[in-house]
Amino acid sequence: MHIDAVRPTTNSRSPSTRLPRIRGWRAWLPLAVFVLFLLSWEAIVRLGNYPAFLLPSPGRVARKFITVIGDGTLVRHTSTTLVEVLGGLALGVTVATALGYALAKSVTLERALSPYLVASQAVPIIAIAPLLVIWFGAGLTSKILISGLIVFFPVLVNTIAGVRGVPADLRALMRVLHASRWQTFVKLEVPAALPVLLAGLKVGATLSVIGAVVGEFAGSSAGLGFLISVADGQFDTARMFVGVLALIAVALTLYGSVVVIEKITMRWRES
Repeated sequence: MHIDAVRPTTNSRSPSTRLPRIRGWRAWLPLAVFVLFLLSWEAIVRLGNYPAFLLPSPGRVARKFITVIGDGTLVRHTSTTLVEVLGGLALGVTVATALGYALAKSVTLERALSPYLVASQAVPIIAIAPLLVIWFGAGLTSKILISGLIVFFPVLVNTIAGVRGVPADLRALMRVLHASRWQTFVKLEVPAALPVLLAGLKVGATLSVIGAVVGEFAGSSAGLGFLISVADGQFDTARMFVGVLALIAVALTLYGSVVVIEKITMRWRES
């Protein structure tokens, strides 16, 4: 048999040669949707002839954005909210992960605490936010607590599901190998539960922004929630849009950070 007989034809293309083109084309989809959104927004304002206090145009919002960037207002309020969000996320994830692991390992502890944990989620966070502001003041502490509370439950549930989802045969293998509890935790439980844990962290990252803003609405002197509240009282709708878009940017940044962490920590699955 000649070697030429088994060579692929020049017209055939392997999936690896087509993949970069597909990925490159799809990478522009979010930008295309955003441009379409801006054009639709501008068309609605022009066709409806809405006043600026009711629905400002994208150009007016952009000019307001430049103004609040120039005078340092947006940077100051965004940095305050970001500190609250990161503090609440760290607090909620730490407590939820530790307690979730304990509940996953002890059925008795879960039966004792689960009714109270579920009942705590029946109370809307916006109802207890004013109480936390009264108890802990209008500073960072109350906002971090509110943000941590709203992050706590989804991360807790995912932690329990992730730890209990570890295959029983792998646990039996670790026992056969006489692995210690710490070795089982590091070598088996954490890697096996990591996808579920990171999924809960994605939800918690976006919810932490909501918690911080709810706390700022309840009582604060700085933050994006405070900026939106003041702009609402002044009928400065363009400034409100700037605050909302800044919150979206913070949430997307946190979510993207978790995605990056997921790609880095989950490389072993691809290999």
